[in-house]
Amino acid sequence: MGKRRLSRETALQFLYQADSASRDNHPQSSYLRSDFESFCSLHHEAADGEMLQFAFLLCRGVLENVDTIDGILDRSSEHWRVSRMSMIDRNILRLSVYEIVFLSDIPLPVTINEAIEVAKEFGSETSAAFINGILDKIGKSMERGEFGDDD
Repeated sequence: MGKRRLSRETALQFLYQADSASRDNHPQSSYLRSDFESFCSLHHEAADGEMLQFAFLLCRGVLENVDTIDGILDRSSEHWRVSRMSMIDRNILRLSVYEIVFLSDIPLPVTINEAIEVAKEFGSETSAAFINGILDKIGKSMERGEFGDDD
């Protein structure tokens, strides 16, 4: 397994913990790094710096842009509100949308494939297909220029 996959899995676990702690109380940006480092020291003590750096980038990016990301997800998921999605699916989607919209150096197919693989590992039986459908729709919207980092 590659470092980026481990980074995504670590970010998912951290975001899941933050999401389950309180629906509206995500870690404050002033405490985010220390919260993340504490989490990693307990759960990922053998992780290397490069992996943790990318995982932190993902966590910070999602948390700083969660309203924009959730707005994109709400517009792109038929019959589903972000608040009704399982916490695993919601946070995999948030990570993926952050990559798609804000990290242009990662190719769309890579982001979608990674999300599907993480969903197979951590989600339910239907998570991979659900996530694939939403990300495919978002990818097509991005190609049409409908979403951007000023969305």
